[in-house]
Amino acid sequence: MLWSPKNGNIKCSLCSYRCVIKDGKRGMCEVREHRAGKLYTLNYGLVSSAAPDPIEKKPLYHFHPGSSVFSLGTVSCNFRCLHCQNFSISQAKLDESLGYLSEYSPERTIELAKQYNCPGVAFTYNEPTIWFEYTYDTSKLAKAEGMYTAYVTNGYMTEEALLKIDPYLDAMNIDVKAFTEKFYKEMSGAKLQPVLDTAERAVKNGIHVELTYLVIPGKNDSNEEIKDFVEWAAGLSVNIPVHFSRFHPDYNLMEIEATPIETLEKARKIGLEKLRYVYTGNVVGHEGEDTYCYNCGELLIKRWGFAIKTLNITQDNKCPKCGVKIHVIR
Repeated sequence: MLWSPKNGNIKCSLCSYRCVIKDGKRGMCEVREHRAGKLYTLNYGLVSSAAPDPIEKKPLYHFHPGSSVFSLGTVSCNFRCLHCQNFSISQAKLDESLGYLSEYSPERTIELAKQYNCPGVAFTYNEPTIWFEYTYDTSKLAKAEGMYTAYVTNGYMTEEALLKIDPYLDAMNIDVKAFTEKFYKEMSGAKLQPVLDTAERAVKNGIHVELTYLVIPGKNDSNEEIKDFVEWAAGLSVNIPVHFSRFHPDYNLMEIEATPIETLEKARKIGLEKLRYVYTGNVVGHEGEDTYCYNCGELLIKRWGFAIKTLNITQDNKCPKCGVKIHVIR
């Protein structure tokens, strides 16, 4: 899907790199190959990881809270993040991974979701856009079965790709890695603006969107950058859930220590000046895991890690104390 011939080469229109690929070569994702005038996907249905997960793990806190979602990913990525926490699959080479990949048809994935009593399917663990055809086919089947679908994504898909999958995609957690082009270039080998464009389009199209911002000490944690990000997010909607998550050293960023809790608390405080639902991630037991009424402060959802301990919202999604509407899809 989503390619066209260009002067003897092929132009891929799946992600925002828009690679122009010579015959016999692959795109930035390393899983789409030009073969004699056609573009082929090499990882259709090749699964590196699959599990029934809490939807809160994605993280999606305002989308079918407490449900299990059948989650699966493949290998490779179109980003080269120095701090990737799933680098063992995202930076793996497809040709070197075939020995441990399992092949799932879309029908098999739906069967497994039902077997594990999951009302939805999430494409996660690595960038879902890079096996777009498989996620598209599987999402169509899921919707036909009355299931929900979700992407956990870096947001680098093109407008054409989002438009194509939009009828079959219910929710997205979009990872906004920072709010400067400098960070994206140096840390991920990408650009910020296409990510913002995707988030804006998804919200406009009615997809449920939550945003994750991994706070890395000395890289994207200044008050000014956090404020700029929050201002932009609030422009999408004051109701958009934002997750400020704790960094821990990984992959090629081992020299930076884990994010201080105080930094996350500061970011959450800045967020709550403009947004109604702001969370701290990767800090089990912190009050920033919980959902509160933005109007009266009532505790609505008590979490412990990925588990929901209390769900205190009326059946018509209102605060039981003051009656204001709470923006949760159930």
